[in-house]
Parts: sequence; structure tokens; C-alpha cells
Amino acid sequence: MATCTAPGKIYLFGEHAVVYGKRAIASAINLRTTVTVAESDQTTIASSLGTTGIDYIVHPYISRCIESLSVPAVSIKIDSEIPVGSGLGSSAAAVIATLGALNHEFELGMDKTALARSGHAIEREVQGAASPTDTFVSTMGGTVVITPGASQPVSAKLRLIDCNIVIGDTQEFSSTKELVGNVRILHERYPAVMNPIFDTIDSLAEIGVPSIEKGDYRSVGELMNIDHGLLDAIGVGSAKLSRLVYAARGAGAYGAKITGAGGGGCTVALADGAAAAAVASAIEDAGGRATITEASEAGVL
Repeated sequence: MATCTAPGKIYLFGEHAVVYGKRAIASAINLRTTVTVAESDQTTIASSLGTTGIDYIVHPYISRCIESLSVPAVSIKIDSEIPVGSGLGSSAAAVIATLGALNHEFELGMDKTALARSGHAIEREVQGAASPTDTFVSTMGGTVVITPGASQPVSAKLRLIDCNIVIGDTQEFSSTKELVGNVRILHERYPAVMNPIFDTIDSLAEIGVPSIEKGDYRSVGELMNIDHGLLDAIGVGSAKLSRLVYAARGAGAYGAKITGAGGGGCTVALADGAAAAAVASAIEDAGGRATITEASEAGVL
């Protein structure tokens, strides 16, 4: 029997644009998914979604993990603090924790680079398109700037975010595959409009690096607010996401925005000290579910 745990993540900048080769800044957070595997007579996958065998409807990511590694029959149990379809990297954390546990159980000899690469390939196969950010951050941990590469992303560790991170959950499921597909359609129809938007998001990541390194979260927050407007412009916002974003800003957050694919899922706000509690309360009053968390230096364990 082997057990691994991997963190979820938040985006400060770059979701969707990173799929088109632009830079992103993301951070692992202290919400984690734990996966336990054991060789068995038959393959079973148990999670909050139900218990199945190989099943590409209920457990597509985990099914692909098992088949991609060509391992013997296993029982897999998944426990997660990360809401599914929330924009917090729930699928990436489950994939990386599963690959890590299978790697230990069957002594496959994969290092973290191999885990991240395999995890990205699995997300891409299941979703049709996927950035390497989620699986990379879930594997390596920390706050990182990522530039997509031909075979693997180029990354640089930044100073770990050391203010509070307040998550606002709309409790509305969003499909990453569907939202990425919708953005792709817009990009194909209006490349002259979409490419400059992606370029601007890339610039936000570039400008954000020195602010993060200095711990200047007021400037980071201002840039996050701009990014939220751009994400809304490409059609991945929603009325409830905006309610939570503006509630967080009104309560004293440095900045707040969509995190992840959008459409539903979560917002992320940065706040310090007593302001974090006020931001969380405002999110709850606006109809969301609030969680105060921190960045995580640790990736898969």
C-alpha cells in the first residue's frame, strides 16, 4: 500500500492565456488531495464521486493514470479537500497524487519531473487541451512563474506568497474542458482581438514578478483586478463570480479575481491579517463559501 498527497493551486495571473504559450504565475495552497493505492484482484476507484472500475465518465483522470502506466489491478481511494470543478486544480492534484502513489506502490522510478510531465499529458488527453501549470505546481509546490515550453514548462520559483489567500467558492461546477473549448472557438473567430488580450495577460505576469518578490501585495492585487476584467472579456466570468470578487474587494482585499477555468468554481483574493476575516465574511454574505488558506512550499509528498 502507498499513499501520496498533492496540493491544489491558485492562479494569480495567466489562466487560459497559458494554453496559448503565455506566462502564468500560480501557487500551491494548503488544500490537498490524498490518494491511497494497493495492488488488488480487480481495479476499483473510490472517491466522493462514487466507486467504479476503469470509468471515463465518473473517473476519467484516474482511469487514464492507471492505463497510461500499465500497472496491475489496483484499488484506489481518493480523499480531497479541494472542491471538484472549482478552479483550484482538483483534477491535477488527484492526477499527481495518484501517479505518485502508483509510482511508489509499483516502484516505477519516476522523479518529480517525470510525474509532472505525465500528469500534464493525462490532463491534455482527457480535456483536449491543458496548460502544464496545474500539474507542475501540484508536483513541485511553491509560488512559481511558468512559461510553457515545447516539451515541458520553464519555471522559476518566486518568493512564497506570505499573506492570506481567501478562496470564494460559488459552489457552481464548471467544466475546464468546455470552457477551454469555448475560449478556443473565440480565438479562432477573433484572433486579432484575442491575441492582444493574451499578450496583456502575459504582461501582467511579467510585471507581477518583482511585486511578488518584494512582497508588494497591493500592486499584485491591482494587477489581479485587471486580469479579472480580461477573463470576463473572454467569456469565462459569471454573475456570481463577479459578486464574490467585488465583495472581497469591498471588504479590503488587495485584489480579487477568478482563479482557474472560470464559468463557476472559485475566486481568489489576497488579504492580510484582520482583513482576511472581513473578506471571508463578505464572500459568505454574497452567497459564496469562503476558505482562508496559505501558500504551500510543498508539492507532492
